[in-house]
Amino acid sequence: MTEREVIVEADGGSRGNPGPAGYGAVVFSADHVRILAERREYVGITTNNVAEYRGLIAGLEAAAELGARVVSVRMDSKLVVEQMSGRWKVKHASMIPLADRARRLVAGFDRVTFTWIPRAQNSHADRLANEAMDDATLIGEVHAAERQLLDAGSAAATLAEEVREAEEQLLGWTDEQTAARGVEEQLPSWIDEVRASNIQAAERDTPTAAESSPAWTGATGRPTRLLLLRHGQTALSIERRYSGRGNPALTALGREQAARAAKMLAAKGGIAAVVTSPLGRARETAEAAATALGIPVRVLDGLTETDFGDWEGLTFQEAAQRDPQLHARWLGDPSTPAPNGESFDQVRERVEAARRDLLALYPGQNVVVVSHVTPIKTLLQLALGVGPELLYRLHLDLASLSIAEFYPDGGSSVRLVNDTSYL
Repeated sequence: MTEREVIVEADGGSRGNPGPAGYGAVVFSADHVRILAERREYVGITTNNVAEYRGLIAGLEAAAELGARVVSVRMDSKLVVEQMSGRWKVKHASMIPLADRARRLVAGFDRVTFTWIPRAQNSHADRLANEAMDDATLIGEVHAAERQLLDAGSAAATLAEEVREAEEQLLGWTDEQTAARGVEEQLPSWIDEVRASNIQAAERDTPTAAESSPAWTGATGRPTRLLLLRHGQTALSIERRYSGRGNPALTALGREQAARAAKMLAAKGGIAAVVTSPLGRARETAEAAATALGIPVRVLDGLTETDFGDWEGLTFQEAAQRDPQLHARWLGDPSTPAPNGESFDQVRERVEAARRDLLALYPGQNVVVVSHVTPIKTLLQLALGVGPELLYRLHLDLASLSIAEFYPDGGSSVRLVNDTSYL
């Protein structure tokens, strides 16, 4: 349901300033009676003002997803209201990109007004921000576990290797079997086999009652369904090394994984597009799917992997030994970039932009999105509406499939995570 005029109330806070920070945003109907959308997120260690801007951005994005054209923004941050109204300059370096991002969002509406309100009148957004800051406890638990692993040194590394080997044995993966599966196979026949089923799927592409009826979350309308496919194996993934903007090719096993994933997707049918990261390992995986589906590949730069900077090609332990304090902080603070690389906050900004593009290009359709660990985790995080702790707790296998849905009323859900049953 499209709402032409909405009210956005947003807030952000930091316990320590800088300290554990979070934001909250709520979108109301124009009469301030119905709640149309809520957003909250823990954003790591930062200041009140940064968290307030993040809340504003989240609220404007939610309003845009609802199809609003006229927005009344109400906040108890005098700084943000005055800066966004153009009466005060944005001087702090950390807020300049956030203010620019907010202005770009404002430009997408017909009219946006900014009004300062007392904190007592912003209680809903304030509550959401405090709930987000409460998530810092979970992040602290992750940090404690990571520090224990780092302190354990080589003994922990040895134990991890023994556990990995045991897992491979339990899963039936011996060195000989791995080598055998890595041999390239000729798999031309399945492409022709599934094309007939694709035609039948296209004929039944009319939304069913189940697809258009309200989900248990309360979201309504037919969602844009993103089938999130991680690329296949590369040499760096075999050695468990940071692989960001480097461009390793798929291994023989990686190409087979891409072929198996493509066969599974083609059998599903009803897929409107294949969109991919510009990096070679993702494009090669996407090309296999597109060939099976008989549709072209579209490249979206925002889906590229994190730039790991100076850690590119290093193992987890090598990066931790090279920059112990920075690495430990980077593991829990999404605003901390890798040396000469990106932060997870920066990745999220471009992934959010990519998601908006996908929803605008393919409303109510099924889209295969071929990408990497961090962008896929970020899209799942956005769909679940949870904080950055998901980035550190969720495991995604090579060539695995996850499914996130984004509804026209701003709702979202996750249907599937890390499926590898077709491999």
